[in-house]
Amino acid sequence: MPEQFIHLHVHSAYSLAEGAIPVKTLVKKCALMDMPAVAVTDSSNLFGAMEFSLEASKAGIQPIIGAQILVGEEEHYLVLLVQSEQGYLNLCHLISESYIHSDGISKPRLSWVDLQKFSDGLICLSGAVKGPIGQALLSKQYDLAAQKAQQLKSIYGDRFYIELQRHNAADENQIEEAMIDIAYAETIPLVATNECYYPSADFYRAHDALLCIAEGRYISEDDRRKVTPHHYLKSPEEMVELFADIPEAIQNTVAIAKRCHFFLGVVKPLLPPFVSENGLPEPEELKRQAIEGLQWRLENFVFTVDDKDRDTIQKTYSDRLLFELDTINKMGFPGYFLIVSDFIKWAKNNDIPVGPGRGSGAGSLVAWALQITDLNPLQFNLLFERFLNPERVSMPDFDVDFCQDRRDEVIRYVQDRYGRDHVAQIITFGKLQARAVVRDVGRVLQMPYGQIDKIAKMIPANPAAPVTLEEALDADPELRNQRSDEQIDRLLTIALQLEGLYRHASTHAAGVVIGDRPLEKLCALYRDPKSDIPATQFNMKYVEQAGLVKYDFLGLKTLTVIQKAIRLIKQVHGIDIEILKIPLDDSKTYEMISSGASTGVFQLESTGMRDTLKKMKPNRFEDIIALVSLYRPGPMDNIPTYIDVKDGKIPADYLHPKLKPILEETYGIMVYQEQVMQAAQLLAG
Repeated sequence: MPEQFIHLHVHSAYSLAEGAIPVKTLVKKCALMDMPAVAVTDSSNLFGAMEFSLEASKAGIQPIIGAQILVGEEEHYLVLLVQSEQGYLNLCHLISESYIHSDGISKPRLSWVDLQKFSDGLICLSGAVKGPIGQALLSKQYDLAAQKAQQLKSIYGDRFYIELQRHNAADENQIEEAMIDIAYAETIPLVATNECYYPSADFYRAHDALLCIAEGRYISEDDRRKVTPHHYLKSPEEMVELFADIPEAIQNTVAIAKRCHFFLGVVKPLLPPFVSENGLPEPEELKRQAIEGLQWRLENFVFTVDDKDRDTIQKTYSDRLLFELDTINKMGFPGYFLIVSDFIKWAKNNDIPVGPGRGSGAGSLVAWALQITDLNPLQFNLLFERFLNPERVSMPDFDVDFCQDRRDEVIRYVQDRYGRDHVAQIITFGKLQARAVVRDVGRVLQMPYGQIDKIAKMIPANPAAPVTLEEALDADPELRNQRSDEQIDRLLTIALQLEGLYRHASTHAAGVVIGDRPLEKLCALYRDPKSDIPATQFNMKYVEQAGLVKYDFLGLKTLTVIQKAIRLIKQVHGIDIEILKIPLDDSKTYEMISSGASTGVFQLESTGMRDTLKKMKPNRFEDIIALVSLYRPGPMDNIPTYIDVKDGKIPADYLHPKLKPILEETYGIMVYQEQVMQAAQLLAG
């Protein structure tokens, strides 16, 4: 068999503004090179661990999870590779600690004490030139280098390897011999690595521009950080040839891969237990709260004083409630409803405005009974199945709006209730998008601002559906023609290579996770210097794969405005207004909205929306619901028809007589997902 080599020191795109190898690209290239395993060792983080683990295993490649860490007060790097489940838990703890206790200015780093304490299940590579041994040798402190080798061997035992790299850099050549001498003197095995920052040799210039973007420097400057043209994902053949004189260093890459036996897979949702005051199991507690809550809703919002149909109404609502409770319990989500209801009730009891609910969750009568939403789903024909459906098992997901000024208080309540180490926000990654990457690359190439601005503005700006640079070039011959200029061609070539790479990390505006255990037992934690609440190192998509359940805490300034208005009305006019009891058929309100005077009204305040309101002249709440649903690209084309049918200018087209009861409310136009679901159900029998 030919010599096999496995990459053990790779920076993916999750080494933010430093690594330029997207996870999918890495996996694809390793598959093409017949590499049976590969390690990802991003700089001080595990941001990409879940994505990498799932993508690699899908392609039949063994994923080795690791990280390049900074240790001690000096700039000394080591590489840690996960060998076992205990190793993964230890690495998550170490990385979390480095962020939680960082000052937010300097790079996250670890102490030697922590390294010693949490070393089980981890393989350590010496970090080559950038490691403590390499740095001591560069400054000709041979005794210190030997000491550091002994110290690391005492921590990791036979799981410590001295790492050799050959990127044709002067400092590597200077210390290689001394490094090998120490390895033999201290009986420490050698391992060959290539520190990969970019996918292929032709990516060198683009990667150099990326480093300049990250550090605010120009390509023409010499006194800045650079890597060599050899820091790419080399083939096993190239690596075997490069280390032909030290075959054991190549063989040890395979030996290390064989020692690693941990796989990070998808975990089913792990809901924290809801502990009720009366000690009832979750399904019983949910039923108790829902029945009590429904009765309160009926007495306050549904029954009238002289209601003759009281019993019929009661039965309709009770039947729907019991049907929903049965589905929720069968799907295993009673705790989810109780947790959401608990923090919403706490907010309401503490005078923190909470939105009435939106999205598919408004279709749940149980949610209405538990005060999660304030919309009666039966009044508006909302379907529970759109929210929870046993045939399409996915986590329920309530979008909850809180007053922007006091949202953090609710998150703090959740932290206190479930444990500070069980609650975190969710990380999100900013990407180099088409326009931004053109501007950034133009700046580091020191092109004239006017020229860069002209090219950037030729790329369509559509935040709802961002256009890629490639799509812009395909669609616009004028932009393509710009490439006849050598400098612009260079700009666009580099921008095309860098587009889509991650630039920075921040915290998701709304997402919060609550775990059934300390979160670092599921994924590493990150801390945004601007927030005192930690965030998960996996983004929204992968945090759910790790078993964590997401709750949306959205901050909405409209709620703050409404609350202030109610207070002012009380102060000035002495009138108490109960917001949920405001009638939805007030003619003066519709006159005002129909005149386009809707500035400051949530979702009705844009110029286009105000123009449409003047044409539509809504005179019932259903018109506003329909307009908000139709006012988006695509469905917008139906607005003129809706207005014409409403004004009696053309007859409604119900597509089929059976669909009239479903489509009557929206003048024959299919506006809502519920209508599509009901139509399918009715027509298919």
